[in-house]
Amino acid sequence: MTPSPSSTRPTMADVARAAGVSPSTVDRVLNARVPVRSDTASRIHEAAQALGYHPVGVIRARLQDERPRRTLGFLLQQRSSAFYGGLADALGAATQASPDMQGRAVVEFLADMAPQAVCTQLEQLAKSCDALALVAADHPRISETIARLRAQGKPVFALVSNLDAAAHAGYAGLDNRRVGRTAAWFITRQARQAGPIGIFVGSHRYQCQELCEMSFRSYVREHAPDFELLEPVVTLESDHYAQEAARDLLQRHPDLVGVYVGGGGIDGVLQALRDHVDSQPTMPLVAVAHDLTPTTREALVNGYLQAVLSHPLPQLAERLVSAMAQALEEPLRATQQIIVPFEIHTPESV
Repeated sequence: MTPSPSSTRPTMADVARAAGVSPSTVDRVLNARVPVRSDTASRIHEAAQALGYHPVGVIRARLQDERPRRTLGFLLQQRSSAFYGGLADALGAATQASPDMQGRAVVEFLADMAPQAVCTQLEQLAKSCDALALVAADHPRISETIARLRAQGKPVFALVSNLDAAAHAGYAGLDNRRVGRTAAWFITRQARQAGPIGIFVGSHRYQCQELCEMSFRSYVREHAPDFELLEPVVTLESDHYAQEAARDLLQRHPDLVGVYVGGGGIDGVLQALRDHVDSQPTMPLVAVAHDLTPTTREALVNGYLQAVLSHPLPQLAERLVSAMAQALEEPLRATQQIIVPFEIHTPESV
């Protein structure tokens, strides 16, 4: 006689046997009677899931209930930036989905990027958060604030751009040396002829931008010495200033063959490039910028950009949140370097 479905359904005893524990231990997890070690509870959950045990959802909920409650604070750059808006969304999603904690994300944007203002906002954010991450320019005052927060048991991570702060808990971002060299490879390989190349950075105070520019120049010196590298244009992270500076650069160097936008002000530079290409379609520029946004995607499609080197936001956020959880569990843990591979987008891939 074929057994009924109910007679073959896995039981609590089956789960206990597969997990190597007693049925009473499984019962304790199911009914939250007495605390069970997290590794034991995880083993019971895995066994229940593998066997198809019907109350596996209840066990999963109990595991989640036992995770520590953590509030993570994130201090980002301009609220109006599409990149930082996307990063904020990714950080919130990664915090909520973290398997290591019951997480809540508090995301703020810098109202003032002066070092003292950054320190004030960071310290205010720390009052309601267990661990923090920020995007900021390198400055001794910011390093001092990070050291004070660490002494209070609140680890602080550098995000997107690294910091020299000895007390910071780690860095999460790209290998900017590779980013800069890849941008140089694209421009020097795709340019129809050697000539001047313009470089835009928001500020050399950001280590990521400084390293991208240095690496870009290093590649050109080694592999494409016939190209002329112009002095970098500092945009101060302003689209308006970047647009005016780009127009001026294009007027002063009508033979410009390449443009690398390694920092803020990308929307302004793209507007100037759009006007230039529309007015001189026979003089194409090879342009490379950072991070895929609606604006840079449109520029790729319409031919104003030839490549975009981008942060993989979900992966970056997930790995940073995991590192922040570990830093809270292990306060003496060594500084963590979280390097994620950058994505390459071209007109044919978007």
